[in-house]
Amino acid sequence: MSDPKEQKHDPEEPTLVPDRAPFPHSTVSKKANATQTPPPSSSEAATLFEAPESQLFGEGVAAQQTPKPRGRFTPPSLPAPPNSTWGGPSLRPGDILGNRYEVLEILGEGGMGTVYKASDIELSRTIALKVIRPELASKPEILQRFKQELILARQVTDRNVIRIFDLGEADGIKFITMEYVEGESLYQILRRQGKLSVDETIEVMKQMLSGLQAAHREGVIHRDLKPGNIMRDAQGRVVVMDFGLARSLGGDGMTRSGAMLGTMEYMSPEQAQAMEVDARSDLFTVGLICYELLTGKMPYQADSAVASLLKRMQERAVPASDLDHSIPQPITDFIAKCLERDPALRYQSATEVLQDLDGWQGKSRPARVSLSPPSLWMNRLRDLPWKRASALVLTLVLVAGATWYMGRSGRVAVTVQHTPISVLVADFQNNTSDTLFDDTLEPMFNVALEGASFINAYNRGNARQLAGKLPNPTGKLDEKAARLVAVSQGVSAIVTGSLSNRDPGYRLSVKVIDALTGKTLATADVNAANKDDVLLEVPKITAPIRKALGDTTPESVQLAATQGSFAASNLEAVHQYSIGMEQQFLGKMEDALRSFSKAAELDPNFARAYAGMAAAAGNLGQSQAAEKYAKMAMAHVGRLTERERYRVRGQYYIRTENWPKCVEEYSELIRQYPADNIGQNNLALCYGRSLNMSKAMEEAQRSVQIAPKDVMTRMNFSLYACYASEFQSCERGGREALQLNPTYEEAFFVIGYAQLGQNQLAQAAETYQKLDKISPWGASLAASGLANLAMYQGRFREAIPILEKGAAADLGAKNPDAAADKFWTLAQANLMRGDKQAAISAADRALSNSQSIKTRFLAGRIFAASGDTAKAKKMATSLGSELQAAPRAYAKLILGEAALNANDPKQALQWFSEAKDLMDTWVGRFDLGRAYLDAGAFVEADSEFDRCIKRRGEALELFMDDMPTYSLLPAVYYYQGRVREGLKSPAFADSYQAYLDIRGKSTVDPLLPEIRRRLGK
Repeated sequence: MSDPKEQKHDPEEPTLVPDRAPFPHSTVSKKANATQTPPPSSSEAATLFEAPESQLFGEGVAAQQTPKPRGRFTPPSLPAPPNSTWGGPSLRPGDILGNRYEVLEILGEGGMGTVYKASDIELSRTIALKVIRPELASKPEILQRFKQELILARQVTDRNVIRIFDLGEADGIKFITMEYVEGESLYQILRRQGKLSVDETIEVMKQMLSGLQAAHREGVIHRDLKPGNIMRDAQGRVVVMDFGLARSLGGDGMTRSGAMLGTMEYMSPEQAQAMEVDARSDLFTVGLICYELLTGKMPYQADSAVASLLKRMQERAVPASDLDHSIPQPITDFIAKCLERDPALRYQSATEVLQDLDGWQGKSRPARVSLSPPSLWMNRLRDLPWKRASALVLTLVLVAGATWYMGRSGRVAVTVQHTPISVLVADFQNNTSDTLFDDTLEPMFNVALEGASFINAYNRGNARQLAGKLPNPTGKLDEKAARLVAVSQGVSAIVTGSLSNRDPGYRLSVKVIDALTGKTLATADVNAANKDDVLLEVPKITAPIRKALGDTTPESVQLAATQGSFAASNLEAVHQYSIGMEQQFLGKMEDALRSFSKAAELDPNFARAYAGMAAAAGNLGQSQAAEKYAKMAMAHVGRLTERERYRVRGQYYIRTENWPKCVEEYSELIRQYPADNIGQNNLALCYGRSLNMSKAMEEAQRSVQIAPKDVMTRMNFSLYACYASEFQSCERGGREALQLNPTYEEAFFVIGYAQLGQNQLAQAAETYQKLDKISPWGASLAASGLANLAMYQGRFREAIPILEKGAAADLGAKNPDAAADKFWTLAQANLMRGDKQAAISAADRALSNSQSIKTRFLAGRIFAASGDTAKAKKMATSLGSELQAAPRAYAKLILGEAALNANDPKQALQWFSEAKDLMDTWVGRFDLGRAYLDAGAFVEADSEFDRCIKRRGEALELFMDDMPTYSLLPAVYYYQGRVREGLKSPAFADSYQAYLDIRGKSTVDPLLPEIRRRLGK
């Protein structure tokens, strides 16, 4: 998978993301939307961890759950990996916690921690053990919520509520012990059966309502009811679980700060708007669940959870009996009353609902169900009233971690901790006749907004693209379109403005609007004597906007911080810069480079123009030029804001591959501007490029927390998880990305990687087959994935036609780099089956389509392993002349391969060791192991192969650029077997057997006869 990308900021600012070739402007990385053509690939920049450059500095760009096995008691989610996804202490089967609880298995992982099946040794009973994530345990407010789960649940004593036993701490781990339920969640039952009968549904509902009745009696509301939180055991007992989001009606109201909690698909209208909720909110969700159990469908069908939530706030659900005529009318009426939008019209208590259900069953006098007038009920569903779509923003903002809330006064407040918020600057209305102002001021407004450490300016290029996919597509970001985009992306507020003529000069007016309600939070206007002065007024007019968003920085300090950074010799330079940003977002890098260059010509001191040039050059594979332009930007450092300076320097260190300084620079950026999702993403990139995958995964997880609606950010986390061999976390991230964009090719690709890493080979093949049908680029990726899978299993001949067909399609699509990748893979397939001449021929074809560093290195390895030493040394010489450490390390690996092929392990060890000193790669460790083996240094060889197995995630994609290489891994087990034979260890048989388990069914693998002979088979 291409390396996690450097991330985009606003096309007003350069940014960086971790994929192919990072550079200074908005970095592109993997696109968050489906593509019909592959992302542009750079030449030598297309090595490990680089991405298209459009995301170096600027703005922010923008689960599917799988059912769990029976017995799991947490809501449906992907099972947790052996090592905790969250980076804290993890427990494994067999571990004993606090000398009392023996871990039996991992049940699942949720937002607050991991749940295990465990045995209480003292009481000889099976329990569920919920361990809070260590980074959350250190936060008092989170720990209080964790304790609250115990306190609240202990107040509720009912057979239909999960029993909680104890809250404890041992070995530095905080945990809750609770009843273990052997059964299925309603989510799993629905996935298996589709829907339930009326009688079965009513029985489930009555037990669930009994539990809620007991909870509501104690003043406790659940707030997060959903099928995954309701279990049914083998005896038919139904239990309500997970009161972790509940809040006592008489308590301190921890969620009143606006941290709206719950699951979007099952929220009541009032909860979605962060209003006060009571027991009636739970009863609304009861109606949703009952509807789903009876019909197999949710009552508010829409293309997304956001649109569904909007519908339930503004429309009546289609009666359940319309979907299934066998549903009795009284039950349809019961559901309808639960789903009343106005809480006053719903059932007022669980007791009332139970009375009606008992009455329908003839167990008591039925209570009357009061419905809205039939004329209203039977109205046809109206088109979504998009003007009110912003009512959903609070939901999404809170999912993203923002803490806005609507008080009774109607004012919007921001917590003093300044939780990160995103703001979208819409298109300003140009009321002058001068087109020079079109799309010119908005990028600079983003820069001024980001002077506040907690504000992120949302990428306008991404927003414009999303606006083109609205129900009424538009290419403009007017107020209406901007609010709809904000709703879908979890953006807190939008800024609109207008520029008008004034005698003399101009008048600039702006306002900031709460995207949730459409309420204007603040307005401001300034006058400028001439067009060049308009730009200088931007920081002044931004100050009251920042204040309305919660910034307490005095205006004088704000203006001092931007002094000089908004100066430009003429507005035309800024206009050209804006054009370049738009071109860069569209992938027109050559055009963007020309526009940025023109801006620099118009204003030779315009630092942002040079930063844009560096970004565009980087995306074009012009590494030296990108480095030069980054230096030119820093030469005018006084014309950059503090945040921009950190970004430019960080990008410079990426370009020069100075990874320790890269980590240092972005770490300081995050310390100063903790809301900077671009910096956080690029910090992960720096760790990834340092091949510290665990740390990269950790930092990428923080990026997700800052920007949870950003598909690319989730994809980066998923990729780093795969590279860190955390395959279950990797798969979960890929499925979450698919939920955000169901046609995102890279998400399918990474899920295939995760399945491959978990040895789920049939599932991986199925995933690639789905990918093949999405788009031409998806078909290209699928061909690579399927061929790699075939080679991994030793089906080398089957891989060959897949690769040849895929390469031909890539050439037809004018994507020679993708074709070159397939030709190298074809060379490797031929080499593995022993046809060296065919391998050399395929390597030559790869080089004829690409002269990238990666292709030269891989072709050189094929030449060396096939005995064509002259060609191998030619590749090594060309790579050794490069300035960066990576190509020089690759040169030494080629020379080492040639020495090994010439039976000179001592010389090979020297070359391989020197390569490792330059860059510690998976393939370098593999080569070292082989050289030690040939030299008879078995202990050293065993150590290297052990490292290869532990770091096997890195073998998925040696260059993190959409070229699968996991087919190289099985050979490690073969060589490890030979090493352990040399050590006279009986474990040699296990290594050989591991190889046979993978490739034992191959009919063309030349290693199989030897392995079977060594095993005595």
